[in-house]
Amino acid sequence: MAVNEIQYAPGMRAIIRDEEWMVKRVERNTMGNEVLHCVGISPLIKDKEAIFLTDLENIEPVDPAKVKLIPDLSPKYRRSLLYIESQWRRRIPTDSELHIGDRAVMDTLPFQLKPAKMALERPRQRILIADAVGLGKTLEAGILMSELILRGKGKRILVVTVKSMMTQFQQEMWNRFTIPLVRLDSKRIQKIRQELPSNYNPFYYYDKTIVSVDTLKRDVEYRTHLENARWDIIVIDEAHNVADRGDGRAQRNRLAQLLASRSDTMIMLSATPHDGKARSFASLMKMLDPTSIADVDHYTKDDIDGLCVRRFKKDIQDQVRGSFPERVVTLERCQASPTEEKAFKIFADMELEMDIGREKGSGHLFKTSLEKALFSSPAACIKSIDERLKKLRKKYADNEIKDIDSLEKLKTALEAIDSKDFSRYQTLLRILKDPNYNWQPSNPDDRLVIFTERIETMKYLEEHLKQDLNLKPNVIQSMSGSMSDDELQAIVEDFSRKEKPIRIIVASDVASEGLNLHTRCHRLIHFDIPWSLMVFQQRNGRVDRYGQTLQPDIRYMKIESNVEKIKGDMHTLEILQNKENQAFKNIGDPTLLLKQESIEEQNEFIAGFMEKENGASKLEQEIEKTTEQFNMLELLLGIAENKEANISKSVEEPTLFSDIDFIKSAILQLNKDDSTTCQNLNTVSGVEVKITKDLDRRLRAVIPEEAMPKIDWLRLSNDKDFCMEEIRNRLNTKEDEPS
Repeated sequence: MAVNEIQYAPGMRAIIRDEEWMVKRVERNTMGNEVLHCVGISPLIKDKEAIFLTDLENIEPVDPAKVKLIPDLSPKYRRSLLYIESQWRRRIPTDSELHIGDRAVMDTLPFQLKPAKMALERPRQRILIADAVGLGKTLEAGILMSELILRGKGKRILVVTVKSMMTQFQQEMWNRFTIPLVRLDSKRIQKIRQELPSNYNPFYYYDKTIVSVDTLKRDVEYRTHLENARWDIIVIDEAHNVADRGDGRAQRNRLAQLLASRSDTMIMLSATPHDGKARSFASLMKMLDPTSIADVDHYTKDDIDGLCVRRFKKDIQDQVRGSFPERVVTLERCQASPTEEKAFKIFADMELEMDIGREKGSGHLFKTSLEKALFSSPAACIKSIDERLKKLRKKYADNEIKDIDSLEKLKTALEAIDSKDFSRYQTLLRILKDPNYNWQPSNPDDRLVIFTERIETMKYLEEHLKQDLNLKPNVIQSMSGSMSDDELQAIVEDFSRKEKPIRIIVASDVASEGLNLHTRCHRLIHFDIPWSLMVFQQRNGRVDRYGQTLQPDIRYMKIESNVEKIKGDMHTLEILQNKENQAFKNIGDPTLLLKQESIEEQNEFIAGFMEKENGASKLEQEIEKTTEQFNMLELLLGIAENKEANISKSVEEPTLFSDIDFIKSAILQLNKDDSTTCQNLNTVSGVEVKITKDLDRRLRAVIPEEAMPKIDWLRLSNDKDFCMEEIRNRLNTKEDEPS
């Protein structure tokens, strides 16, 4: 048959370059010739993908009529049965039912299956999972990804997340869903580029990857490669960071818009998907479906039906069977010491020339920024003063601007506040030593997280707590944004591991976004009160989340001062904290109370009330007015109230072999019945397979380096409860013990 007479079609088998391939897709190039997208069948190129040009290759179609039948001489026709079973297990479901989603290594609850069910009922799986902090959005994404992989729609996966979440997200996907994601940072991408031809796209080197948004947003370096790459699934974690708000996040927004066109499937995750502005929320919806919203300023829940799912803790309380205890919130009132009051009085009376003329302009006053540092710690405020004095002295002589003298006077007063005069620190010590609080540093299951916004405060607490509590080395550790994702994750893992000595984490807000700190911890202390409802949510969600077995104990440290300025502004923060707690209980989403969502915008918003007379009462009035007028509340709660998808357990499919019997029979067949290569596990349903050189090579091609077995045996089990227990036990074993 002449080449131009061959009718190529998906499913056709052909001999190309002496190997057998299956045609997956046929296209026509700009020259008018056919292009074959193929997957390897014969052993040497098994499952490899390649593209062939019909006008350049010698292609010999495999004629089914000429296939020779070879008798199966294996015992009880084992080879034939294994072949039939392998083909049956590779079939692609064509319905929208869940087939494997509830079989992950997790206590699956009905609400966690809903996003996958919703997405599978649509032609393209594009969805924003916007459940509240702590409900398990990562797991819900994993369920949907598993179903898509089963349907042949998940060979190439890209996950984009914040730096601090990369390792945790990677581990969750591997431990619970066996989805192997390779972490890509700038160094690894550069290493890949050194090994490849200069015109090769580094994003094709691995099929399943996870990368930080800060790495990808470098337009000059990666934009061309991204534009020329495609994935089956793209996941964007903390998606509120890529919404179009017309601010400094424009670069991230452009990246998200680019990625939205590089895959048919897109999964966005965010606990805070809106900022009170219809336009920014619409930007996320239009990334999922450009035709969903005609007017970005005016739309209804019908316009985004099927594109978003949002539930709060109160919506799923009946499903968690008591494993999501209600938090207890306490406001600790810390009466300022005389030394502190002296510094507060100097601050309140201070008038800065640099702020004159800015009061009615854009941005808040430097004095307000200074107050924010002051409310964190004297050390943080001194740091801010030193930085400003350095700038002022470059521009002015000491006698040219009175601000230098004013700031020096305040600095002197702050330096007089030692640890005994630092009221919030002394209150913290009292709490930790209080028998009623009952914190037991000797108990490995009783750990503590202390959040503070300022790095200087974090350092101060780490140093002084270590000394005043007589803590041994490594019992207290700090976490900040200056650390790499590996360093952050190492601390998180140590904090969850029973045999590790760490008992206290003092963290900046880098640890507030997404990290799981609840395994052995139910205590959280806000050493400084945030000026952002978003930070309230994120911090508290580290210990108040699904899987917490103890009642979360959350404490806020409030300064009590007789200085009117300090007293009034702390009252403003107390109102914010009270409203946050009320909103969490009543509507589930405290961020609905403010028109701004980003941390920076909310800080500016609260700062504005700090600078007004009677700011506390005006803030309360503004929150009440916003709650009444905010139509996005009705929109998003309407999404949560949509009729529940008809969710049942996954479809049970008949098979010739059980999972374990299939693996064992296949391994024995491949190894000519050598029983030393595959054995049953002794105490649980499962097998252990000897890792030969060939198997090691194949595993390393698909499994991240971090997940490779450290011994010569690969242990496999189909017992979900056993696997979950092993994950928990892993936190109680030494790092160098084999799993």
